This record gives sequence, C-alpha cells and structure tokens, in this order.
Amino acid sequence: MNRSPAPKGRVLVSGASIAGPAAAFWLHRYGFAVTVVEKSPTLRSGGYPIDVRGTAVEVARRMGVLPRLRDAHIDARRLTFLHADGSTAAVVRPQAVAGGVEGHDVEVPRGELADILYDTVRDEVEFVFDDSIAALTEHEHGVDVTFRSGVQRDFDLVVGADGLHSHTRELILGPERRFRRHLGYRFAVFSVPNTLGLSHEAVIWNTPGRAAALYAVRDSAQLHAFLTFVHQESPGAAPRDTEARRDLVAAVFARDGWEIPTLVGALRAARDPFLDTVSQIHLPRWSHGRVAFVGDAAYAPSFLTGQGSSLALIGAYVLATSLAAQRDHTAAFAAYERAIRAFVERNQAQAGQGEAALFPTTTEALDQRNARLRDLAAAPPATGRPDHTTLTLPEPPPGHRITAAAPSTGGTG
Repeated sequence: MNRSPAPKGRVLVSGASIAGPAAAFWLHRYGFAVTVVEKSPTLRSGGYPIDVRGTAVEVARRMGVLPRLRDAHIDARRLTFLHADGSTAAVVRPQAVAGGVEGHDVEVPRGELADILYDTVRDEVEFVFDDSIAALTEHEHGVDVTFRSGVQRDFDLVVGADGLHSHTRELILGPERRFRRHLGYRFAVFSVPNTLGLSHEAVIWNTPGRAAALYAVRDSAQLHAFLTFVHQESPGAAPRDTEARRDLVAAVFARDGWEIPTLVGALRAARDPFLDTVSQIHLPRWSHGRVAFVGDAAYAPSFLTGQGSSLALIGAYVLATSLAAQRDHTAAFAAYERAIRAFVERNQAQAGQGEAALFPTTTEALDQRNARLRDLAAAPPATGRPDHTTLTLPEPPPGHRITAAAPSTGGTG
C-alpha cells in the first residue's frame, strides 16, 4: 500500500490514454504523488489520426513534447472526396476542412500521441495496468478506493480520465445515459491493407447518410478505414456485442459500390475494430466531492469536432494548474471549470459544423457540400478556427516555472 507523503497529496488518475497521462504529467510537476490505473494490460496502440490544434499546441509546448509531435506529424497533403460511383467530387487541403493551421497545428496517429505522453511520465509516476476502480468511498480526508484486483488504497483526490464510457463517472454520477447526447451517427474504425497505393492523404466516399474514409499515414502498408452512417436509435437500443455491430454495418452498406464491399469484408475479418455511436458528454458539473473528470469523461465533443484530444490536453493542464494554485480542492475544481467551460462548449458546438458537414444526410445537402469543397480548393491556406484558439491558458502558480522546449511558431490564442 502506497502511503508515502507528497507535498500536495496523493492523486489517483483513472485512464492512460490522452487526458490521463497529461494530467499525471502536470500533477507530478506541481508536487502531487500520482498513480495512474488503466484497465487494459498495456497502452492501447493504433487508432486513426488525431489533431492537436490551437491552444492545445501551447500546452504541448509547455509539456516539452511539441518537438516529438512535430516529428510524428503525418503531413497529410491531400483530401479527395468521391461521389457514390467513385468519381472525384473535390480535392482540397486537409487543413481547409479541419480548420487547422499549416506549420502550427499537428496531426499524429492516436497511438503515437499516447506513447509520447506516457514516455514523459512513465518514470515519474506509478502506472498500474490491467486493473480498474471497482468502488469509491469518500470521507472527510480522502477517498478509499477498491480496485478490481481486490487491492484497497486511499488517495486524497481521484481524477476520472477514462473516456466517453467512463466507469469512474458512472460510479460517482450514475448511468451514462443521463449525460450522453447521441448525435445521430454510428461508426466503425479498423485497419485494412493499402491496396490503393495511397500516401500522405485521405479519401472520403459519400452517399446521403453514409460515408467511408481511408487515411494513409505517411507511406504505410496499412490504412485506417472508417465507416459511418446515420443511425437515429437511442444509444441504449443499439447492439452491444461486436458481431452484432458488424452485422449492422454490413446491412447498412450492403448495396453500395466503390470499395465498400471490400471494406465491409475487411471489417468482418479485422482484429482491431472499434465500433460505437457518435456522441457527446454533457455534465452539469465536472466534479463531485473529491472526484473530478477531464477529457472525454467530462466533455467528449465527438470526432465531428476534431477537438477531442486538444480538449483533453487543455483540460488536463488547467485542472492540474488549478489544484496547484488553490489550497482547497473544491475551490480548485470550481476554478478549473470556470476557466474552460465556455471554451469547451464552443468547441462541442462545432459538431453541427465543420467535420459534421462531411457526412450530409440528403442529396441536396451533399451537392451543396461538394460545391463548398470546390470553393475551398481555390481558397488561400486556412488561418484556423477561432474556437480552437480563444482560450488564454492560466500561468503556473509561483515557484513552478515552465522549462520546456522552444516556443512553437504561430500564436496560441
């Protein structure tokens, strides 16, 4: 049992994807003793490319990981949109659609970002893999935690960073259905061989209500495949087991051409599929007692915004900085939420704009989108979206000077 003293106290972080290691980094920097528990036996590798944009780039710079993110940047150079018959509808710069800024924002494979964050703290904080929180009991001076393994430990605070389907959140706040907002789509992500010879690019195929995407990360022999479709059922009514979800995808795309039959077959055979609803999390408060939530567990924006990882990095920094600056955890949690809730809500609202426009549900809307894309192809390079950069990060409290890598190019908003 770990009861070693720490200047600021002992914090348990649940989840070792993006928000968890980022929070662990800053909490350790500010003098907390940190334990990270992760239900998977190892870090989860793979995952489609994700963006670090706007203010999140400054967080990465303050962490000292921005040079590694730039080295991992996949440098996607072309985004091709296809009609249902496979003919070209438009070709644009990826940043023109995503709202990123060339030379400033970065796009990296999700697994590589997770590896980089883990490497920054693996020797500084305790990681416990293949375990999870089974029960939490809060008392006047801390939180008694019982793990799935049967181990019992006590902590001063707990941070839920365990994603959209956060078990920590369910233990504290109740069923997910109370906070989850279904956005009307389902999706599947998996890997396929790069038989099309794609390089540094993405291809998106559309028909009303259905879409497929293939992402070529650099010159890889594998592609990240993505299938999404309109599905208005409530999340609770959707099939739960993987095979039933594969059957649903196959049925929806059964009559489509282009490479769709090949992709459906690859999904059937894939060992690494991820199938889920497109949803957001909206909590009335991001904390309860001695437990706070960060990243997707608190405010998942969905991939339609492209801001999930950026909000996770920003939220982890602001939460830890608030705890370092305040004596009382209640005041710190309130300061954390006060500092970024409006920013988070602006970015969640992008689900009805931006990348959501990539998947129109009617023929008329699809024609209008294609016309906008052709206009974008002739437009000057993107300067970014204001919602990505409107937050001014709080400075670390006195005595915690940041000594990170040299500043990145471009502003932080």
